[in-house]
Amino acid sequence: MDNLDLYLLADENGIVLDEFNLRETPSLSTMDDGQCYIAMNSTRLETMVDERVHLAHELGHCMTGSFYNRYAALDIRGKHERRANKWAFRHLVPLDELQKCFRHGLTEHWQLAEVFDVPCEFMQQALDYYRETRPLGA
Repeated sequence: MDNLDLYLLADENGIVLDEFNLRETPSLSTMDDGQCYIAMNSTRLETMVDERVHLAHELGHCMTGSFYNRYAALDIRGKHERRANKWAFRHLVPLDELQKCFRHGLTEHWQLAEVFDVPCEFMQQALDYYRETRPLGA
């Protein structure tokens, strides 16, 4: 999915996106009375790749209903962050496309990051996620 696909998905699902001057984070999402909102601070997002990863993560919160408040215990926060990340991994690095890369000899996280146009750290996290849940080399 590219950035436009993510913005269209948000629009199709009635998720409100807005530019907002966030001081502590480049993006955040929240739910209020069943409506999901995503705030993005483009001045804190250096590249389109950063924008895509942050938007996918926030969409992950909205699409899975994974929200918590600032007083939530760390284990609850971690659970909801993992759920949002998993959604982002599955949509930015689909398993079938990843397996095609493996079949073509692309196995290094930096190579795969280039193919999927995501940061190396995100790609490594996606690989770790998939390795925990299913075989990759098939």
